[in-house]
Amino acid sequence: MDTDGRITFDLPLRSAEGRQLLLRLRPKKGLPEKTVHVLDLEPADDGRRRAVLGPHPVLAEGRWDVYLLREPGSRRQRLRPGLRDLRALVDGHLHDWPSPLAVRIPYVTRDGHLAVRAWLRPAHAEVDCIDVTDRSMTVGARLHGATLLEGAVVCLRLRGGNGTLRVAEPRAGRDGRSFSFTVDHEELAAGTSAESGVWDVFMQPAEGAPLVRVARLLDDVADRKEVFVYPTVTLDGAGVRPYYTVDNDLSVTVTKAG
Repeated sequence: MDTDGRITFDLPLRSAEGRQLLLRLRPKKGLPEKTVHVLDLEPADDGRRRAVLGPHPVLAEGRWDVYLLREPGSRRQRLRPGLRDLRALVDGHLHDWPSPLAVRIPYVTRDGHLAVRAWLRPAHAEVDCIDVTDRSMTVGARLHGATLLEGAVVCLRLRGGNGTLRVAEPRAGRDGRSFSFTVDHEELAAGTSAESGVWDVFMQPAEGAPLVRVARLLDDVADRKEVFVYPTVTLDGAGVRPYYTVDNDLSVTVTKAG
């Protein structure tokens, strides 16, 4: 991986007879395949074959499975990953990203194959830290592709709650992009009428502006949900816990006793 999003695929000698790589956007369950991207394999100096996925075209958001094509139009063969050099991604959160934000992370699937996780968003709020106490949680984040203006608010939207919102006041940093906010556990528990609920976290950078999802995307971790695990706080019989979704977006789950 390069810092500009370029991915270089090197295939060893035993796979050198392949002619192309095919990246397939994994369709949702029950839907047909719609989007593929084909890369030509070219000879490299060390006898390998090499394919380069440049920063353009921008990949649509989703998971892209990687295949080898021995001949154009031939049967696809899934690839297994060798060494993945992702050092260029580690400090991605320290850089300014333009709009739209386009992120790619090569990763290993659960069944051991190579894939690329891509995000494509008009703007993004990158989580820096989450501090959980017995009464509240405080989140620090930074906007990319947008700037904090008058009327900015943080919105927590109850999933499936017919538009139920809780609003938090952001504390803006001097750069006009960094901010932090605090969420009261008791307030979220009181707003969850069912036995359990999930609150998705958004930033609205100006009054009337589109909501920007708060997430953590700008490093080398493709699937964060099982890696960054925060404690559950129990308050008046309700368990409250921040977590990252399968898309690395920040949400808060509330589970009531009984």
